[in-house]
Amino acid sequence: MVAHSLRARVRAGMIDEIKTVARRHLATDGANLSLRAVARDMGMVSSAIYRYFPSRDDLLTTLILEAYDALGDAVEAADAAVDRADLRGRWHAVSRAARAWALAHPAEYALLYGSPVPGYAAPDDTVAPAQRPPLALVGILRDGLAAGRLSPPDDDLPEPVRADLAELAVGFFPGLPEALLARGMSGWTQLFGLISFELFGRLNRAVPHRDEYFDHQTALMADLIGLPTP
Repeated sequence: MVAHSLRARVRAGMIDEIKTVARRHLATDGANLSLRAVARDMGMVSSAIYRYFPSRDDLLTTLILEAYDALGDAVEAADAAVDRADLRGRWHAVSRAARAWALAHPAEYALLYGSPVPGYAAPDDTVAPAQRPPLALVGILRDGLAAGRLSPPDDDLPEPVRADLAELAVGFFPGLPEALLARGMSGWTQLFGLISFELFGRLNRAVPHRDEYFDHQTALMADLIGLPTP
């Protein structure tokens, strides 16, 4: 049992080291990961790394899962720190937490929300972790509806859009009216558009006061969603 425990600790340590080196490669080479390059940096023969990750895709999936969970942790912690009744404050807290995480982990953010990795198809087990950030927003909308402080907008949605959103609500966001879900999704896509534009240099030379601009834009999205001012 002692020998088995020691082997498990050694293996866990090797896996952690491989992930650390792989993240360094993400920062310099993007998602074009090479197991051979990771093994070389670790002083391993290339065949040895396959004992821990059978393929590049397995390593990428592990990094994606951990990145989604880290972002989810940051967003959920920010939401939990704000009074439940302060819907707009929660939206701003969640938005700022997502941006702060992205700025602190640009390579991991690019892996999640940048260009698709050629030849890689994310497996189904990435779906639940990927839902954690948008579910934080959905929680704000649900709490507002339940408290009578947020009403479904009177949007005239095109019928195909309404049908798509109704199906999406049944599968992932039960009980959320389609029109409100549409506005929530607009807010969430705008949020990640803001973050991506900043992170990938689209705001360079255009918007020097990034913090103020970010807060202004997320306030506009809160207005669109209908979040009340305290």
